[in-house]
Amino acid sequence: MSAILISAIAQGLLWSILAMGIHVTYRILDISDLTAEGSFTLGGAVCASCIVMGIHPFLAIILAIMAGALAGFVTGILHTKLNIPILLSSILSMTGLYSVNLRIMGKANIPLNQHDTILTGIKDIFGFARDRDASIILGVIFVIVIILFLVWFFNTEFGYTIVATGSNDKMIRANGVNSNTTKIAGLMVANALIALSGSLVSQYNGYADVGQGIGAIVIGLASVIIGEVIFKRRTLLLSLIGILLGSIIYRLLVALVINTDFISANDIRLFTAVAVAVAIFIANSKLFKKKVKNNA
Repeated sequence: MSAILISAIAQGLLWSILAMGIHVTYRILDISDLTAEGSFTLGGAVCASCIVMGIHPFLAIILAIMAGALAGFVTGILHTKLNIPILLSSILSMTGLYSVNLRIMGKANIPLNQHDTILTGIKDIFGFARDRDASIILGVIFVIVIILFLVWFFNTEFGYTIVATGSNDKMIRANGVNSNTTKIAGLMVANALIALSGSLVSQYNGYADVGQGIGAIVIGLASVIIGEVIFKRRTLLLSLIGILLGSIIYRLLVALVINTDFISANDIRLFTAVAVAVAIFIANSKLFKKKVKNNA
């Protein structure tokens, strides 16, 4: 049981960065961005390819972040400059990224077991024997940095304009702000975080796979919604902490479900879809909204 708990916490930490990226588009920008499924794989593909080529894992992660930001930029350009609806723009980006990821990787799967990753360095520093132990330290470090960055960024003047764009696009335009720029910036930040998560998850798994991003957006939404249902939405800091805890709770639920005789590993995506549907239903219920209002 302790091994299951450690693994769930480790994965929850790494996947929570994906959920935070989805939170930026889903809650802050108030748009539906499906680029996540492609940019998550893109982060893993760039990172794994760089590591195999002998590039330092930390630099490989930075390159993965930049690639994710570029994917968000493309989606933003399709939406703001070509006037393609955001949902369709993200679908086009996600579809195109499948071929891009295959081009970067050169094949469908890149194993990393024979190469040094960032987890190797952490194991050497702290004397850990297993990757999942080192990944907890890795996850904690990156999650703290990301939370601090997002809280700082969205409390800057430019960050406020991104928040205002998601709240009322027409109002922000009336005040002389180019909302196209803020939308593109928000999409770049979100997909950079998602690609970062993909790069870390790939190193944790020991491989990068062209199909690893399938269902990523639903997994991220599960973490966001679970966090909101349990911990409410108040300040950005509390929302991000809620997402982190929601991600860990989701991973614990998945681990417990897999270890039962009722559901196999093949049913996890169905379980995720049902869990998200139930969580959204609870979040939208009148009783839940009334309870949040009374506690505010």
